[in-house]
Amino acid sequence: MEILLFFSTWLLLLKFSLVFVATAVPPSFAQEAEDLKIVNYIAYSESLASSGQPSKGALEGLARVGVERVVYLAFRDHDTALLDEDRVVRDLGMQFVHIPVIWEAPTVADFEMFSAVMQQAEGINTLVHCQVNWRASSFVFLYRVIVQGVPMDDAVLALNSIWTPSASWREFVVTLPDAHNLDPDCEFCAALQGG
Repeated sequence: MEILLFFSTWLLLLKFSLVFVATAVPPSFAQEAEDLKIVNYIAYSESLASSGQPSKGALEGLARVGVERVVYLAFRDHDTALLDEDRVVRDLGMQFVHIPVIWEAPTVADFEMFSAVMQQAEGINTLVHCQVNWRASSFVFLYRVIVQGVPMDDAVLALNSIWTPSASWREFVVTLPDAHNLDPDCEFCAALQGG
């Protein structure tokens, strides 16, 4: 009886300890950044998110919540671009990577460069962005499917929560997985294939 009481007490203490540990773990940057009001913000994991153009204030907030790298996939001469974003990001202690992707003509080379950057320090807190999160969400979709092995259905749902790719982008996001011997046929892929 004493052994049973000891064991029950021990289990109860373990349960409370686990609850305490679970609540003591700080939220990820991806969760905390949702409060920063960034256009089309979406968190894919605890360390990866994409969005439209963040303001200077949002970049300051991202630095506070633990973002370590910002990858920008549009051109700095866009009307809504933050012209000194590279300096702002670096001054806040984050890494800044600029891969200017031509809107009308994304290339395999653009994706390969993006993929190399992302694999360089896999798992660090990263925000990938462009102006409205169309380029960024497409590149993250491809990275998650091709490199991280995320199921196509899951990745397509996240992509379609931001936008339904136009014809040229549809071709781009369907062709690349196919070139990597990944079947683009999934329950939710009809929108990608124009169906």
